[in-house]
Amino acid sequence: MTVLLLERVSPSVRGDLTRWLLELRAGVFVGQLAASVREKLWERACAGVEGGGAIMIHAANTEQGFTIRLYGDPRREVVDFDGLMLVRTLPSMHEPVPSS
Repeated sequence: MTVLLLERVSPSVRGDLTRWLLELRAGVFVGQLAASVREKLWERACAGVEGGGAIMIHAANTEQGFTIRLYGDPRREVVDFDGLMLVRTLPSMHEPVPSS
């Protein structure tokens, strides 16, 4: 199973992805893909990002049973926390940093 989330991509990219994946909502795609097709679609999605971002989650032989890939949006990053993949959201330059 593959889940692909896209923010601010060209309509042509979304149209291309609907050939292989089901678009549940605008920018939310899901489907079952061969690894080679999944890699080609990821490349196509990343090439079409226009100031937004892309997140891909797919099945993998890991402790969690999946892996996460991010592209674009510099406010998010994948962090390996003792073998678990977590997504950390960083504050933007315009947001105040919370004090502890």
